[in-house]
Amino acid sequence: MSAIPSKAELRSAALAKREKLSEKQRNAAANALAKRGLPFAITEGLIISGYSPIRNEIDPLPLMEKLAKQGARLALPTVTARGKSLIFRSYNVGDRLTLGMLGIPEPSPAAAEMLPDIMLVPLAAFDAAGHRIGYGAGHYDYTFAHLRRHKPIIGVGLAFAAQEIASVPALSHDVPLDYVLTEKRVFDFRSG
Repeated sequence: MSAIPSKAELRSAALAKREKLSEKQRNAAANALAKRGLPFAITEGLIISGYSPIRNEIDPLPLMEKLAKQGARLALPTVTARGKSLIFRSYNVGDRLTLGMLGIPEPSPAAAEMLPDIMLVPLAAFDAAGHRIGYGAGHYDYTFAHLRRHKPIIGVGLAFAAQEIASVPALSHDVPLDYVLTEKRVFDFRSG
């Protein structure tokens, strides 16, 4: 009988699968997400935070462009410190970004702070119950916990289908997502 894999082991295995995807497969997946859009209505002025893709994450920018054309206002996260909530700053497609403290492109500190209604979230792995494995710093778990004290926020994970795993060993502080979108399907965890 084998031991249950740790989050670190599951993360490594899922990231290895993601690394094997070709540039063509990555682009096709990002475009498939954009073509499908979000699985719920977008109202004028809705604030949607995306992310700047790193480490071969699925690129949310084609989807974000579509959402902006539908009337959404966009934001990108800014990392402040481990164990602290992310800050979201206004972003328009094509804005010049600066490298943040973790080397991730972020809006200028002069960009207006915004409180998102919907957060598009990168991930290393996810399961069919809506749990995700990130990179281990807990930025999104802290952020969801903090911001949901102020208003309801829909969490939408974006991933390649290859990143789905059988089960995430979720802990009490892990915040499940409302949806995960892959190039192949929409996982809706709110109806279950």
